[in-house]
Amino acid sequence: MRASLEVADIFRAEGAGYRAVQAGHLSLAHLKVMSAIENCRTAALGGHIDGCDDCGYVRVAYNSCRNRHCPRCQGAAARAWLAEREADLLPVGYFHVVFTLPAEVADIAWQNKAVVYDLLFRAASETMMTIAADPKHLGARIGITAVLHTWGSAMTHHPHIRKRERMTAEQVCCGELGSATFPSAMEAGRRSYGLDGRRYGRARRRGKPAD
Repeated sequence: MRASLEVADIFRAEGAGYRAVQAGHLSLAHLKVMSAIENCRTAALGGHIDGCDDCGYVRVAYNSCRNRHCPRCQGAAARAWLAEREADLLPVGYFHVVFTLPAEVADIAWQNKAVVYDLLFRAASETMMTIAADPKHLGARIGITAVLHTWGSAMTHHPHIRKRERMTAEQVCCGELGSATFPSAMEAGRRSYGLDGRRYGRARRRGKPAD
């Protein structure tokens, strides 16, 4: 069922004015996304006619934009992805851990997305895997589902990774994990687990758990 108000409706009503105000600040990629969403399932993208040979009913169906940012096009794909992730869940406890970029690094990420986000994924994963592998804390190889979020609840640029860690409460020191900021992930590990920073730093560079 179609929602009473969609992103496309807002773009069609206010998009031209927004682009005029933000002229020079929007990238070509942003403009292409707005155009795709505005034109999705309209005559601008062409269409086809569905007809019933028995009753003679005819319906005009306009083509979709198939843009990965379009809520209408990607709604079904998002639901399928969530269903697949739910199927991966095991009957054990999970912990929600967030790694957030500070504002200074987030500004760099705005223009260097692939490089910075790759570093964020690797740093966050290596941090959790190293701490979990330490026999003093968990002594196990944990399972992680990590999702990149580039916007916060206030709809402002706020890159962060949400991780779902698979383990049981009895296996974790203090029974909880909390969150950590990207540049001080090592510091967060030291605070939460009593881990010596120098030993942890050396272990991380070697790709081995701290001893």
